[in-house]
Amino acid sequence: MAQTRIVLLSDERVTRIPVVESGEALRDLREISAVRVDTRLADPQGAYALVRAGIADRLVAAQTLLPGGLRLLVVEGYRPVELQRRYHAEYCARVAAEHPQWSQARVQRYASRYIAAPDVAPHVAGAAVDLTICAEDGTELDMGTAVNASPEESAKACYTASSAISPRQRANRQILSGVLTAVGLVNYPTEWWHWSYGDRYWAFLTGRSAARYGPATPAARVEPDT
Repeated sequence: MAQTRIVLLSDERVTRIPVVESGEALRDLREISAVRVDTRLADPQGAYALVRAGIADRLVAAQTLLPGGLRLLVVEGYRPVELQRRYHAEYCARVAAEHPQWSQARVQRYASRYIAAPDVAPHVAGAAVDLTICAEDGTELDMGTAVNASPEESAKACYTASSAISPRQRANRQILSGVLTAVGLVNYPTEWWHWSYGDRYWAFLTGRSAARYGPATPAARVEPDT
């Protein structure tokens, strides 16, 4: 069977989709008890825990679909554009150094398997969430790679449909995919942990004429004392 070609975020069919901003607010997932939020990427402003309200509601719904004893574990939601720009520049520089014969366009295209350009990145819009599943005690299900494993370090096992993972790891990914697909989120196929709603990639996969969410700017936030 021929392998289906993955459409990347850098693809013109995705980048040319317009955004008709809904104006929907960002919500702090730490204030929603149904969803567990991991702190490995926590920032002082709490941006990592923010997503659009429509995604927050869908995550709550997805949690109800999980088998008993399992919890969604969110690692990162909103990402400020400055941080996205830095991640993108650093990864592109790494790719260019490893492939000095490549054009800038090819480097950008290759890099979009792992980190999107700021002008199209779903995280910048608060439209994407990186997440996994854990048990009630916080133990994460084995998904075959860590969240945010790069294609290089995982030998592409980070790809959602990778054949290089065990049956148990594949079954765990299917649990995650099943509940998130059921509530309307879409997956970026090079990253099993990355799911979005309302962004250009969602619009492309679902046949919408426009995205609902463009770059977001959260209101000023004060982190609680700990």
